[in-house]
Amino acid sequence: MAPREPASSVSPIPWAAALLLAVGMKRVLALPEICTQCPGAVQNTSSVAAYCEKTTSKIMQARCCLNQNGTILGLDLQNCSLKDPGPGFLQASTAVIIDLQANPLRDGLTDTFRGFTKLQTLILPQNVTCPGGISAWENIAFFTDKQICQEQKDLCNSTGGPETCPENGSCESEGPGLLQCVCADGFHGYKCMRQGSFSLLKFFGILGSTTLAISILLWGTQRRKAKAS
Repeated sequence: MAPREPASSVSPIPWAAALLLAVGMKRVLALPEICTQCPGAVQNTSSVAAYCEKTTSKIMQARCCLNQNGTILGLDLQNCSLKDPGPGFLQASTAVIIDLQANPLRDGLTDTFRGFTKLQTLILPQNVTCPGGISAWENIAFFTDKQICQEQKDLCNSTGGPETCPENGSCESEGPGLLQCVCADGFHGYKCMRQGSFSLLKFFGILGSTTLAISILLWGTQRRKAKAS
């Protein structure tokens, strides 16, 4: 009896390697644009890199520290010749730490950080004021070449602060030095004084009727002018 040939088998290792490569490529392609805005790797003394190395659940890619879901937790754009962080900066609104030192940034960056409610450490050039000033941070440290804004305050919870929201609204933080008043369910309008849902049908009905009336009036006026001429 002729010996049977051993059944062919496919090693799972090449398949696993291919899968890991595909996942890695997907992560590279999905890297937020702000992470590659500035060329080059982060410096060895980067505070963002040091923060990222604390746990294995974070990974440093280009200029960003990302979690396993690809969410930006840290951004290092130091020494990138930036006068303005740019329109894509909002991609880093989930960051806990951001380094912008050694850039010719313009002062007055409060609106730039609208939506950065999780930011706890912000490193800026020495001549650029922390957004929101001292009232927005627990601590501001000054150095010869930079300043560090630490522990963002929630202005809605600040003791002794003015009552900025109406009775039917609630205060929500919008970033360092920024807050907004959100109307409670069932209220809308100026100072949340109007009760009930906002009727889009009624609004567009009035707008459409007004537009039609003005159009008819203009058509009639132009027609009389044409007859007179």
